[in-house]
Amino acid sequence: MEHLKAFGDLVLDVWQNGLFGIDIGRILVATLIFLAFLLFRKTISKAILRRLKRLTAKTTSELDDKILTALEPPLNLLPVVLGLFFARQYLGFEGAAAILLDKLIRSLVAFTIFWSVFNIILPISHLFKKLESIFDRSLLDWFFNATRAALALIGGATILEIWGIRVGPIIAGLGLFGVAVALGAQDLFKNLISGILILAERRFKIGDWIQVNGVVEGTVEQIGFRSTRIRRFDKAPVFVPNTLLSDNTVTNFTSMTFRRISWLVGLEYRTTVSQLKAIRQRIEAWITEHEGFVNPPSAPLFVRIDNFSDSSIDLKIYCFTRTTVWGEWLERKEELICAIKEIVEEEGSGFAFPSQSLYVETMPWEERPAVAQGNGPEQMLVQASTGSD
Repeated sequence: MEHLKAFGDLVLDVWQNGLFGIDIGRILVATLIFLAFLLFRKTISKAILRRLKRLTAKTTSELDDKILTALEPPLNLLPVVLGLFFARQYLGFEGAAAILLDKLIRSLVAFTIFWSVFNIILPISHLFKKLESIFDRSLLDWFFNATRAALALIGGATILEIWGIRVGPIIAGLGLFGVAVALGAQDLFKNLISGILILAERRFKIGDWIQVNGVVEGTVEQIGFRSTRIRRFDKAPVFVPNTLLSDNTVTNFTSMTFRRISWLVGLEYRTTVSQLKAIRQRIEAWITEHEGFVNPPSAPLFVRIDNFSDSSIDLKIYCFTRTTVWGEWLERKEELICAIKEIVEEEGSGFAFPSQSLYVETMPWEERPAVAQGNGPEQMLVQASTGSD
């Protein structure tokens, strides 16, 4: 009986001081508390979200709905943090294990806070649409992305400080290391600064059709920190370093106010002066009356008899279409071509084509070649004659 009593005392002692001097029963209860929060995590987070959605539904703004959507992932982590917190409070123990658990809970709280703010930045960025009239949208996106990156670094530094890791000496050490890295990454920083200058100068934006002499021509898809992705018209993507876009000449076709048509139309030399004047006047009147073309003083318009070419009398047509879209511009050109051909034919003239005149002084049958025979091969001797031998 004494041995059984001793064994019972041993079991009781282990039960009361089983782990870090904590009652095993309290440990089991604390574990059940944490598991309960973990199992009902979805239920708890949905209940919180449901309550918040009722509040946001009362407003007419969409901003609070977007913020609530951004907060949904951090809210799913909140029950886990609450479970750890209540389990820690129930245990109520002290010592190294308690300090470790407290630091873990503090780290999770800090992570949840910074994660929430990190996700909220994008919905809030839409409040700054008025700044797009001053700054390019891509530049604002850069700013908010840089803010999110800085927030992530601050959050990481906060968690390190909770665990007793001093961030200051690490930053000082990285400063020396950064000098060495900067020397080897000069091109990276050049491209970064060039990208900022491109956005600040508003040379182009996403969706613009640009041409960089000797580099690429296409549509801008993305302006990155180091390079810009441009989609060529054959649908091949080209990644161009930002330095090439800032140092070279860039033509932005999307920024055209109007789109130009410049032609030389060659008319036949048999065209009379009256026909030339009638053709010129009718073409100019057609362009002036068409809604798809721009009239002076908004843009220049010239229809003039320009030059005597080798095979034609040239008519210069210089005008601008209202549209700058390539497909619509081709439609305007097609209409103008058909109108010009119709006018020229109605006025009794025609279009010239390259030709040459050949003048022959003597005909081949007026002189006969003589055949000279010798020791070698036969040779053709052409005798030029003036009428006597």
